[in-house]
Amino acid sequence: MKIETVDFFYLAMPEITTAADGSQDALVVRVAAGGHVGWGECEAAPLPSIAAFVCPMSHGACQPVRNSVLGQRLDGQQDIIRIAAQIEYDSMDLLQATHTWSGIEMALWDLLGKARGEPVWKLLGYDRSCRKTPYASQLFGDTPQETLERGRRSRADGFRAVKFGWGPIGRGALNVDVDHLVAAREGLGADGILLVDVGQIFGEDVERASERLPALEAARATWLEEPFAASAYSEYAALAARSTVKMAGGEGAHNFHMARNLIDFGGIGYVQIDCGRIGGIGPAKRVADHARAKGVTYVNHTFTSNLALSASLQPYAGVAEATLCEFPVALQPLAVELTANHIERDGNGEITAPEAPGLGVEIDQAALDRYRVDIEISVGGRTLFSSRAGGDPGKAGMTAMDVAS
Repeated sequence: MKIETVDFFYLAMPEITTAADGSQDALVVRVAAGGHVGWGECEAAPLPSIAAFVCPMSHGACQPVRNSVLGQRLDGQQDIIRIAAQIEYDSMDLLQATHTWSGIEMALWDLLGKARGEPVWKLLGYDRSCRKTPYASQLFGDTPQETLERGRRSRADGFRAVKFGWGPIGRGALNVDVDHLVAAREGLGADGILLVDVGQIFGEDVERASERLPALEAARATWLEEPFAASAYSEYAALAARSTVKMAGGEGAHNFHMARNLIDFGGIGYVQIDCGRIGGIGPAKRVADHARAKGVTYVNHTFTSNLALSASLQPYAGVAEATLCEFPVALQPLAVELTANHIERDGNGEITAPEAPGLGVEIDQAALDRYRVDIEISVGGRTLFSSRAGGDPGKAGMTAMDVAS
């Protein structure tokens, strides 16, 4: 097969707010090759990601991603690895390249799985898709009472594990954070699995983060996620050495090496990888393998559509001992309506990666039309990208012919 087209769909809600909610917009990718179509989703700002695909070449190490993708052969997994390596070399000074490639790479796995009639996790070498316990991923309330109510609601909805993130934590007085942690534990009940995400709020301040450790331990939190900036490996290690609560991180890793450093030098107990950031499913699987060898638990990271959720499950679908998975529950309508089918919890409240070929998730064309933002990127009077009307491959993106133009 030859990669014939790569199409981007920039989708957005009517209003975008400053809330830490990644489901307010989306960049969906469609790839066509050999009569098959695959879909992926980038976890990054849509416009810079599209620009990284089409931008004029600055120099030999700053080429647009399209130069390494369009017209390439796609006959197996090694081709995806080969294309990734070419992008890494030819676009090394184009820092958005990995985010752009992430969605394309997902789509290539989806397409390859459909062409072979197998789910992606089987292409990755797993013989089965193991059950995972989904944790309801949501924000802390504005007040401890709201946090309490959200915890109770999640338990009433059948979630045994809940992650509270961002919100007011770390932004004010210590006693406020303590009250939220007490409320979260009370809302979940004694047997609930409590996970805490503070969204890098402490920067590099180990002492300030340490002040929260007694409350986290009293609340019996399973992990403290992203206390520091993504590459603050020494700070992660220092806090981990003081805490009985395990550190979690990795969603900010945009290559395998960043994730490996968190594991090897950051002292984390859980590594959380977003396939829409790290370069796709392939490098995420590489992290899962490394984590397993190091005794660190792999967990997916996702806060958007079920397309991204399915992709995030594939790298560790067959790892039986890695049982937790992120499961967004407070999505914007855009993210819910994007897919025609959804990954549902079974009678035990668990989920598995789909058994259907590829990623096993179908895109709803009507949702693409409903939420699409029309854009055009032009340089020097030449149109590099146009989201033209229509849903056929090649009508809204780049074709192999564009490489030579």
